[in-house]
Amino acid sequence: MEWWVVDGLISAEPVGGAETVFGADGAGGWILPGLVDAHCHVGIGANGPVSHLDEATAQAETERDVGALLLRDCGSPIDTRRLDDRDDLPRIIRAGRHLARPKRYSRGLPIDVEDESQLPAAVEVQARLGDGWVKLVGDWIDRAVGDLAPLWSDDVLKAAIDTAHANGARVTAHVFGEDALPGLINAGIDCIEHGTGVTGDVIDLMLEHGTALVPTLINIDNFPGLADSAGRYPRYARHMRDLYSSCRQWMACAREAGVPVYAGTDAGSMVVHGRIADEVDALKGIGMSPTDALGAACWDARRWLGRPALEHGAPADLVCYRDDPRQGAAVLNRPDVVMLRGRPFGERS
Repeated sequence: MEWWVVDGLISAEPVGGAETVFGADGAGGWILPGLVDAHCHVGIGANGPVSHLDEATAQAETERDVGALLLRDCGSPIDTRRLDDRDDLPRIIRAGRHLARPKRYSRGLPIDVEDESQLPAAVEVQARLGDGWVKLVGDWIDRAVGDLAPLWSDDVLKAAIDTAHANGARVTAHVFGEDALPGLINAGIDCIEHGTGVTGDVIDLMLEHGTALVPTLINIDNFPGLADSAGRYPRYARHMRDLYSSCRQWMACAREAGVPVYAGTDAGSMVVHGRIADEVDALKGIGMSPTDALGAACWDARRWLGRPALEHGAPADLVCYRDDPRQGAAVLNRPDVVMLRGRPFGERS
């Protein structure tokens, strides 16, 4: 096929006198809608919240340069909306700030809800501040227990998620362990992040409720290190190692059963920005075909997030490759042309 760009939009109709920006040599290639990182944190760095918007801008530029042009920001402690004024940066779908109980998540990142009965009201605020998503912390280490434990009771979750839906927002949650999953899914949550505690019964619940999964596989590779650093909490350390050893098998079962799976890196703290190609490769390790794994970070993810893909009238946010991007990260991570709002950003020689 051939595509044209008119006023920043894709056109299937020929335009006379147009300048060719990809494929001028007649060799052809692959044109994709911009890649999607469905779990990304613009505004979080290795030491927590970034201190200046320039750092968040650099993170967004890194994502752009590898072709990730649509980011679902799953919780950021800083306001990044000024980045929306930049036509040279990816589009960001924000989930507001993480919502957690006091001392039950990474310091400096969440809004702490002192009394869990206040969660529905906090969700309503974040639903209005976000771009159609709200982010809960579903479980975290409870130091009194010495292991992962849920943060919220089931009835509070149901009220909070209903509140989000009434305000036009979907809800997702950080979940590592097993115990928090049934309550979240039965309450109607739309997506689970990480999901390392997924089991057969949980897969059945996800299918029943239409719950999606963003497994962040390259971040899960950090679990052994987290366990090694948890010397004061041996029960938690054993649990994290057990989750790491079994999760890919269960995620493969979830995918095979029909649970929708999308690509997200969890870039921000323990994962550097710009690694969506590595996450696509990791999805192949849970049984996805090269085409399906790419779709989970491209056209399928865009459909799930309500954003157009490669079609007439869609924004011209495109990535172009001379070689087949399904070959793996070595190709996918190095697009030959990146285009945002119809503007190309350098062609690789």
